[in-house]
Amino acid sequence: MGTDDDPGGPDGAPERTGHVAWILVGRAQVRGRLQPVEIAIDDDGIIAALGRDLRGGPRHDVGDSVILPAATDLHVHLREPGGPRDVETLASGTIQAALGGVGLVGDMPNTIPPVTDSDGVEEKARRVPGRAAVDVLLYALPVRPRALARLAETAGGFKVYLSPTTGVEEVPASVEVPGLLARLAELGLPVSVHAEDPSRFRTDLPDRGLADWNARRPAAAELAAVASLGEAPPSLRLHVAHVTTGTVADRLRAAGVSFEATPHHLLLSERSGDSSYRKVNPPLRSEADRAALWARFRRGEVPCLASDHAPHSLDTKDRPFDLAPSGMPGVETMLPLMLARVRASELELGTLVAAASDRPSRWVGQPRGRLAVGHRADLLVVDFRARTRLEARRLHAPCGWTAFEGWEAIFPREHYLRGERIVEDGQYIGRSVGEVVRPEYARSHPPARTRTGARP
Repeated sequence: MGTDDDPGGPDGAPERTGHVAWILVGRAQVRGRLQPVEIAIDDDGIIAALGRDLRGGPRHDVGDSVILPAATDLHVHLREPGGPRDVETLASGTIQAALGGVGLVGDMPNTIPPVTDSDGVEEKARRVPGRAAVDVLLYALPVRPRALARLAETAGGFKVYLSPTTGVEEVPASVEVPGLLARLAELGLPVSVHAEDPSRFRTDLPDRGLADWNARRPAAAELAAVASLGEAPPSLRLHVAHVTTGTVADRLRAAGVSFEATPHHLLLSERSGDSSYRKVNPPLRSEADRAALWARFRRGEVPCLASDHAPHSLDTKDRPFDLAPSGMPGVETMLPLMLARVRASELELGTLVAAASDRPSRWVGQPRGRLAVGHRADLLVVDFRARTRLEARRLHAPCGWTAFEGWEAIFPREHYLRGERIVEDGQYIGRSVGEVVRPEYARSHPPARTRTGARP
């Protein structure tokens, strides 16, 4: 997925004509290096100018702190409707996103009931005003052929499951997949795929821990599912969720297909103990697979970072491994974990911003994720000296646990959504002004130029 390296900046970016509401002053990465910058934000919450010595509104100087575009998390499960309120709600999940530096979440459709028609999308959309702390894009399940055309007028994207997982028992037969993808290509919306081939699963093997789970749902199942996507039309806005191995990443990158990796697949492996808290689909892989995926992420070869935030209650995750559901919370910790890797010189800041902010925003057709004139002023202020250790009791997930207990993290000090402060001193202070968004290119449903070259 391509990016523009020049976001405009102190050397003379174009300005929007409009009233400057205020100016954010600090440091930002411009043209590959951290330097002083001032960002003028207009009354509509849009970046009006970037430069130095800007005038026209009150100034907020954050000193040596770093200004970043807020992240877009393409893959979260907010559990509404139908989920237990002590596990997650739309409100609690989006507050976690806000505190973790995520300004837009893509909410998955495997709820109770699943979102399979426009009525389901509209029901979810009605829950957003006054309750969502950040913006929400709503995915739908394309399982009812007659509902697809109308569904494409309301949904923000489609999610295709090639294998059973939490909340999804029935999946399309392999012979049906090419026709389904061809139909979705005609509709012009982004399509995310859970790529595992269930015919490669090994149900005859034991199920006592992470290594067993990896063997039962092996990397070969993921590779086979990705290979089956080779017949997808080039015009399809295709994206593969939670890639777990360097081999699959290389194949998708060579094909020009967008994909994501999660913090848990980048940082954890089957060696990370046998706790059911780390049971996920697809499974955590071998340490060699994890290291290979991390190396590609560090080199900027993984287009997108996503959390696959999928909380479950302590009671259900405390069951024996074979009875525990798959999934873990992560939208609050995704970016802070990676910012700590930047602080430790294990990851370049520009690589992280591209994967967490820029490319995911482009894929869903949103003018955000970059410090650029005309883009949304969804901004973070990060003090890289403010390191902390993750503790579930200090996080905001109602489920009350994290798979990264004790890991180092750096949380944003401030978060602005459309130029309005929603996090201050690491605390949520917003007014729940999140909105439902759709890809801007969906207004006319034009075909994509390439799978990974979409531009807002």
